[in-house]
Amino acid sequence: MEYIQKIFKNRKGGPIGDFRKSAVMILLIEEDDEIYILFEKRALHLRKQPGDISLPGGGIEEGESPMEAAVRETEEELNINKKEIEVIGEMDYFISPYNSIIFPFVAKLKTGNIHPNKDEVDHIFKVPLKFFLENNPIVHEVEIRPHMKDDFPYHLIQGGKNYKFSRRKYNQYFYIFKDYVIWGFTAQIIKRFVEVIRMN
Repeated sequence: MEYIQKIFKNRKGGPIGDFRKSAVMILLIEEDDEIYILFEKRALHLRKQPGDISLPGGGIEEGESPMEAAVRETEEELNINKKEIEVIGEMDYFISPYNSIIFPFVAKLKTGNIHPNKDEVDHIFKVPLKFFLENNPIVHEVEIRPHMKDDFPYHLIQGGKNYKFSRRKYNQYFYIFKDYVIWGFTAQIIKRFVEVIRMN
């Protein structure tokens, strides 16, 4: 008992499972009394999500805070100095159904001189914040259900193959702006960003 007490007395809890952690930046640009959000079209040669629309950001490295990761990735992808990024604050983080946690931050971009890193970014574009405030996304319901392999040990479970395994439904959102489709985790984050603005 003493050994267990020693282990747990000052222990801080964490998520159970192997989560991929990343951080992104909601970059705001102010031009002619209008606020815009900057988006990236991912490079077409990338292995993961080529051509998708995303926010600047990426994986959190060892010993790095989520905010440090968001700033570093934004610097690298947009080829800008971190002095040009004025972090305003943090947004609600997003836990995906696919074992990843995304930490979004809100920042003001203080330069218009952007030359994206072509290894990661095909090009950038901006969308007026007003567009998201005035237009709700298209919503489609998605169902996630377990898929068992042939060797799954049903005999170890009460009810066997008839066991009522949990299923989960969640909404997939789509914003269509001109020729761009903003969807997936990016749309989830932007939708929540807009909700926070509307609530206050």
